[in-house]
Amino acid sequence: MDRNAPIGVFDSGIGGLTVAREIMRQMPEERIVYFGDTARVPYGTKSQDTVLRYSRQIIRFLKSCHVKAIVIACNTASACALDTVKRELDLPILGVINAGARVAAEATRNGKVGVIGTEATIRSGVYTQEICRIRPEVEVIGKACPLFVPLVEEGLFHDSVTDEIASRYLSCLKGKYIDTLVMGCTHYPLLRSTLMRIMGEEVTLVNPAYETAVELKGLLSELGLNCESKNDREQTGLQWGEQYQFFVSDRAENFTRFAKAILPREVKDTDQINIEEY
Repeated sequence: MDRNAPIGVFDSGIGGLTVAREIMRQMPEERIVYFGDTARVPYGTKSQDTVLRYSRQIIRFLKSCHVKAIVIACNTASACALDTVKRELDLPILGVINAGARVAAEATRNGKVGVIGTEATIRSGVYTQEICRIRPEVEVIGKACPLFVPLVEEGLFHDSVTDEIASRYLSCLKGKYIDTLVMGCTHYPLLRSTLMRIMGEEVTLVNPAYETAVELKGLLSELGLNCESKNDREQTGLQWGEQYQFFVSDRAENFTRFAKAILPREVKDTDQINIEEY
């Protein structure tokens, strides 16, 4: 496999950009092909079979881009599809749940961990299973926060409406005296300051996007698939196109505007494709 091939990253929309952002920061030499399923967002209210079908279509598209590894940068798709597609793929593939669950299990001091996510992620119980596999004595309290995704998609990171909804969602977790909170949806790190303010400084926020990028870096190194340095590429005469490519299923201009606002590297135009063709 070509170590200089891109990494494929996909999400139901824009939330997975938080994962792409961490990959850019921690592995600046790597290439990325990102797909956001903006025509069919949100995934959190869909059935497991539907999310699996969507995930297979997107993976077929990413494979057509000759990626060397795939990151499912969506907690819902990780919960509903990862185990199945991993058996079907001949590429390394990661979800965003395992790394976040491991860090949460290690971080909690009083054994009470809260998990916020979409309805599908919370309903699956996957964070509870993974955290308790690592530390069986930990109590995991899940809370679905379905309005967070549309609020983030609308760019309402710092808004009185967002504050009010977050306060309502998180009140039950505060009442359980959790000391660790997993942001179990890749949209949620964009609400980090609001969540931290409501929960208080004594609660540790776990960002699975960051932890997944760390895990990916280790996996690529272990498999010998980490990208050559820029100097090495120049010496061998290796040429490639844009380092970062972005594709969506709808609303390309809105996606580009959002990506430029949150990513640390240059974002050019986003291409819209018909994902149903894959």
